[in-house]
Amino acid sequence: MRDAQPNAIYLKDYLPPSYLIDETRLEFQLGEEETLVDARLKLRRNPDAAPGGVLELDGAELELLEIEIDGEAMADDAYTLTDEKLHLLAPPEQFELRCVTRIAPQDNTSLEGLYKSRTMFCTQCEAEGFRKITYYLDRPDVMSVFTVRVEADAQRYPVLLSNGNLVESGVNGTRHWTLWNDPFPKPSYLFALVAGELERVSDSFVTTSGREVALHIFVEAKDLDKCDHAMHSLKQSMRWDEEVFGREYDLDVFNIVAVDDFNMGAMENKSLNIFNTSCVLAHPDTTTDQAFQRVEAVVAHEYFHNWSGNRVTCRDWFQLSLKEGFTVFRDAEFSADMGSRAVKRVEDATVLRSIQFAEDAGPMAHPVRPDSYIEISNFYTVTIYEKGAEVVRMIHTLLGPEDFRRGSDLYFERHDGQAVTCEDFVAAMEAASGRDLTQFRRWYSQAGTPELTVSDDWDAEQELYTLTVSQHCPATPGQADKAPFHIPLEMGLLGDAGSLRLQLQGEAADAETEDNTTRVLELTEETQRFTFTGLPERPVPSLLRGFSAPVKLAYPYTREQLAFIMSRDSDGFSRWDASQQLAIQVITESQSGSVDPLLIDAFRDLLADDSLDPAMVAETLRMPGENYLADLAEVVDVEAIHQGRQRVRTEIGSQLGELLEARYHTLASTSEYRPDSAQVAARSLRNTCLAYLAQAGEHGVALAMAQYREASNMTDRQAALTTVVNCGSDAQRQELLADFYQAYQHESLVVNQWFQVQALCPQPDNLERVQALMTHPAFSLRNPNKVRSLVGAFCSANPINFHRGDGAGYALLVDVVTELNAANPQIAARLLTPLTRWRRYGERSDQMQRALEAIKALPELSKDVYEVVSKSLAD
Repeated sequence: MRDAQPNAIYLKDYLPPSYLIDETRLEFQLGEEETLVDARLKLRRNPDAAPGGVLELDGAELELLEIEIDGEAMADDAYTLTDEKLHLLAPPEQFELRCVTRIAPQDNTSLEGLYKSRTMFCTQCEAEGFRKITYYLDRPDVMSVFTVRVEADAQRYPVLLSNGNLVESGVNGTRHWTLWNDPFPKPSYLFALVAGELERVSDSFVTTSGREVALHIFVEAKDLDKCDHAMHSLKQSMRWDEEVFGREYDLDVFNIVAVDDFNMGAMENKSLNIFNTSCVLAHPDTTTDQAFQRVEAVVAHEYFHNWSGNRVTCRDWFQLSLKEGFTVFRDAEFSADMGSRAVKRVEDATVLRSIQFAEDAGPMAHPVRPDSYIEISNFYTVTIYEKGAEVVRMIHTLLGPEDFRRGSDLYFERHDGQAVTCEDFVAAMEAASGRDLTQFRRWYSQAGTPELTVSDDWDAEQELYTLTVSQHCPATPGQADKAPFHIPLEMGLLGDAGSLRLQLQGEAADAETEDNTTRVLELTEETQRFTFTGLPERPVPSLLRGFSAPVKLAYPYTREQLAFIMSRDSDGFSRWDASQQLAIQVITESQSGSVDPLLIDAFRDLLADDSLDPAMVAETLRMPGENYLADLAEVVDVEAIHQGRQRVRTEIGSQLGELLEARYHTLASTSEYRPDSAQVAARSLRNTCLAYLAQAGEHGVALAMAQYREASNMTDRQAALTTVVNCGSDAQRQELLADFYQAYQHESLVVNQWFQVQALCPQPDNLERVQALMTHPAFSLRNPNKVRSLVGAFCSANPINFHRGDGAGYALLVDVVTELNAANPQIAARLLTPLTRWRRYGERSDQMQRALEAIKALPELSKDVYEVVSKSLAD
């Protein structure tokens, strides 16, 4: 634990490291009671740093047993030691430092550094976990060549892994050892070690240049049958990165290890990726379609980091989005190529709107490149990752695919083996394209979600149509005033016959353009006007096509215009967005009245059109979530939002019941399960229909009960279970929940699904159900997956029960955060997000504020939790 009022770290204070580490040699003696780490570092003074001074090394929760410089023991007065630092008072210009430390991985509940996950040793060093292993310059701009020797009991830990290529191995009595070398310099956060009783699934991949790469996925023996999808995804990722970005893999081996206790989704350690089991294991009997897709995306993301993160890394943690935003963009493009581009865009926009926009509007708002932080773990956020990816996507949109590819090639060529900044990335894009991105850089430095207000005018006589677009970005903590952003606004115009040709006034017509029915308007001023010529009818504008920028857009659409866009627009995202806007209007109105038949009719047309992509139909039929609806309200009325949304869903299920059931039966499949795009789309729409039918009454619940019993895959079984839990009687819920647990109690990831289904149930007794489940033998606060599945899901995604009027939901969260504050501060801090928005919850605000104050008053508050709580309570 740390001081209750820790200091912030600022980007403006960055200084280069005083020393560099050319070589790092580590020797681990892994034991059950203690682990000894013998570290030898070859250091030299950094020529770019100020001369002289004390060398400060990072270290936490370490017992220093020996310390030497160039083979000689250091005198006691030559160094000082604190809880988090080792200071060498007068180090030579160049020397070898040897430190022997004792650590206790078995007691490390923070899951940072070296720790034990059940019977396995493993590491998580990003962002600052390596300092829990040995004393080091634990910062990303210090890159070193690592050689690692791992020794452990041969029977308990037959598999010993680290980064790079295996150089040598041997036996030492009852113990054995392996020696690994990674020839590519890397920062300490990319170090990895695994030791355990593991089996492996193996394959190989031949790169474009002819290198044969051995591929291994290490898992517990019981999970060997769940690796095929991850291996297939890995090979697809490797080929795609060669073809689309020209990036080949650079070592002889690529290892993945599945770990059950893991704070993150996965970690891109050079050649030894460590994965949360939920992001690598997949089998039709235990894994849903959504989870299959997540495995594919996460495997790709971590592999792509080999270049965008490992070969070129970030100079400091303020540049985190340099590697994460770019890599999320790359994995999103990969997923779009593997499946439906339109559906992927809808999924991405949903995350931005429902989570990231709320973050931008809250006390933890920060730019894509933050100015400061107290605990860097709090900045592994949707702003850094998903909004960062949208910033890269906007560069891609402005430059076009060819110049963007030239820019990425130049970036990798210029900076291979370096630790660089977001500025270096943008500069490479400028150099390759000739575009001036000076104003665009504001996306990296300004926080908040820009808001676009659009109005229009049509001159029938002159056949002119004018769009007026104004931009504004609300104040965020520390940034009251924002300069205009450079925003790409993709748009089209719709007429009775469909998309209209676009000709801007004052521009020469381009006869060579095959499709001039869509274009990108570049917004750079507070207000701009764009006039289109040759339009004999007043068009309906199709704005923000493809979600071309992470902005909010306001245009006074009528409901008839929204329905028109849903049926006529050529852009899939725009059709979906129109359905969301129409649904929001209808839900808001239904809180005090009836359901507008225009929405029912629009959904009827969607269901009746067999030519449409079932996956897009499913996305379009889904109502906006309650959290997103809450973010649109000035003062959140939890009950009104929930009841209005439920009323609309019930009305849709009732009025379209016959059509919904017909599509439900038509989409049934007897084919062998495959997680391909066609089957996934069909199951998605079928289960969406089922949910509406059950919302309407007992017949739909009966269909769900039957589907549960007959399901041949986890997607259909879990969808049926969820439907019955949400809509069925108490007896029906208990019957299926008991059966599900009995069938899958030995599958940890499926038990997590069982927890989550119950955590998300909207029934009024749900909070007591969650409290009871926290005492269930399968639940453990030490396992992040369990905490996220039950407590995290309940608090963040079940607002009607979390915000219960008596404040019991807040009390539950306070209790959990209090316990996790000491054991796992990262997870504790992340759970707090729902409370950070306390000012917008009307009569509940006082209760939420008191919950935050109770946490702030804890006697030993971690930096992670302190930062979130203090910023949330700040005036």
